[in-house]
Amino acid sequence: MLKVLQICNKAPYPANDGSSIAIYNMSRGLLANGVDLHILTINTKKHFKPDEDVPSDFKDKSHYQSIFKNTNVNWLGALMNLFSNESYFVSRFYFDAFDKALMQKLKSQTFDIIQLEGLFMCTYLKTIKKYSQAKVVLRAHNIEHFIWNRHISQEKRYLHRLYLSLQNKRLKRFELNAFQQLDAIVPITDKDLLEFKNLGFNKSLYACITGVDIKEYQNKNNITEKSKTIFYFGSMDWLPNQEAVNWFLANCWDQVHAAVPEARLIIAGRGMPLEFFHINKPNVLIVENVENGKTFFQQHQIMIVPLWSGSGLRIKIIEGMSYGKAIVSTSIGAEGIHYTHKKNILIADSAEDFANDVIALLQSNELRKELETNAANFSKEEFDNMKVVSGLITFLKSLVNE
Repeated sequence: MLKVLQICNKAPYPANDGSSIAIYNMSRGLLANGVDLHILTINTKKHFKPDEDVPSDFKDKSHYQSIFKNTNVNWLGALMNLFSNESYFVSRFYFDAFDKALMQKLKSQTFDIIQLEGLFMCTYLKTIKKYSQAKVVLRAHNIEHFIWNRHISQEKRYLHRLYLSLQNKRLKRFELNAFQQLDAIVPITDKDLLEFKNLGFNKSLYACITGVDIKEYQNKNNITEKSKTIFYFGSMDWLPNQEAVNWFLANCWDQVHAAVPEARLIIAGRGMPLEFFHINKPNVLIVENVENGKTFFQQHQIMIVPLWSGSGLRIKIIEGMSYGKAIVSTSIGAEGIHYTHKKNILIADSAEDFANDVIALLQSNELRKELETNAANFSKEEFDNMKVVSGLITFLKSLVNE
């Protein structure tokens, strides 16, 4: 039996954002495929999740252990970091209590694979290498310095841009140095796999998309769908999501509203910036806290993903397709998904095309329902979590047997 230690930078349950969905579904897939799984996770102040809320069955089977840490950015920590050579993006995630818990885990257990969920957990590579002979795999949810390059290009304040540029330079150096200590990288998309090759990683690579439990998504509740509704759903404390919403509002919404005056736009997600509550546009509703994601998806008709930056995979598109939603996305928003344009999703890379595609779905129930059916069928083929993780396990076993 394959024995895996999964080290996470945030508590995976409840899975209420993209990265925790990716982590939790991976954990469930590993367990369902017979892996002896151990989870050690940071439980951050920003995304705090009480241990008592974790299902007891999952907690027991995964030997679940979380360590609390406030990893929030603060001005003193940011200032003091200037006198070091480390990236503040990374150093916030290192602390003694977690390092000691990891050391104890590695001393008491022998693992075949140690899987790091995200680059920031590579800050513990020294301890891992000292106390374990396991193969070390980075599950790269994205390429971190690529995302920050985009943030920096949009930053208007000179001193902020200067500080972020310094931190990102250090982050890239940390990322490239970590390559030397890893046995494999598991990127979340084929595109990111190629990017890791281009960055000089010449060891084992395996692209593994985030899977979902298709039955959970396609078992519909008795929910009344709200006609002529368009929605954007994502973590609104993430800059690319803010940019996406602002772009759609500035470039598309007036045209959509003029063509279909009864249409309504719902912008939803945790961490909603204050300025979004002051949007002066007709028929725009802001929802900061979505109590039930499944209900929210089923209530609304047309999903939009007008993203222009980011790396990795948009988990919300996987969810949307699995729920059988009609989706309009940019090419960047749908990266990593083997979609067919005009069959199971609509791809639009200009404001005019994006607005026209949304209008077409609002005006044609036949077109919308065809897209919904095809998206649901596509998700069964591509996103079944049992199958997705089974492929990864085959790859991990090949590493152990090298």
